[in-house]
Amino acid sequence: MTPVALRAYNANGKSASQEDLIRQYLPLVNQIAHRVASYLRPPLSFEDLVSAGTLGLVKAARDYDAKHGACFKTYAYIRIKGAILDELRKAAMLPPNTNKQIRQAMDLSRRIVEQTGVAPTDQQLAEGLGIDLEQLYQLMDHARAQYFVSIDDNPGDGPTLGQSIAASTSSMPDQQIGREELLAALTKAIMDLDEKRRQIIILYYQQHMTMRQIAEVLGITESRVSQLHASALFALSVTLRAWKDEQF
Repeated sequence: MTPVALRAYNANGKSASQEDLIRQYLPLVNQIAHRVASYLRPPLSFEDLVSAGTLGLVKAARDYDAKHGACFKTYAYIRIKGAILDELRKAAMLPPNTNKQIRQAMDLSRRIVEQTGVAPTDQQLAEGLGIDLEQLYQLMDHARAQYFVSIDDNPGDGPTLGQSIAASTSSMPDQQIGREELLAALTKAIMDLDEKRRQIIILYYQQHMTMRQIAEVLGITESRVSQLHASALFALSVTLRAWKDEQF
């Protein structure tokens, strides 16, 4: 256990059963922190992510109720990841002009989705915004943490995307139907991506490969994988937000 994790761990009162859960699943904190390390920007450090994730694990052990149906590992994963992403979000303070550009890109993407049914290509989006591809990728890199975080955000009363995917054992028919519809929309959105971006999403989120490993598999640079990953998340976010708005 790192010094940072140890301090976070010792700062919370725990029962013996909670303590056992925390010790058993503490390696999960490092795994999740490593997976999102590419989003790190100064002054945030890797140890800051570990500390936040450890606190998320401690709270998961404290709040877990087996009667809700999800296994503890699934519940802990969601809480750890949410805590780490909250830490990233707090550090991701963007200049007003950059936020304005992101909103413009989202609005343009949304209009194209409404007209065509699919998210725009990077070239279409860059041309529509009057910028070159390199500037677009820089903009998407700034936006990426925000859209990555949105996977586990819950701005309304319903479950987050992460919870919808994980809690597949729900006995509530309306929740099950809503989850199935969401997963169908997500699947379609992924399939509508171009082949390379689709491969990156599948390798990163299903096969749990790192950016470096994906670069080796696809024969491209790690920085290019990062660009395409940001682009894919941006496209999925636009498509799923459009789908969500159609439900209401």
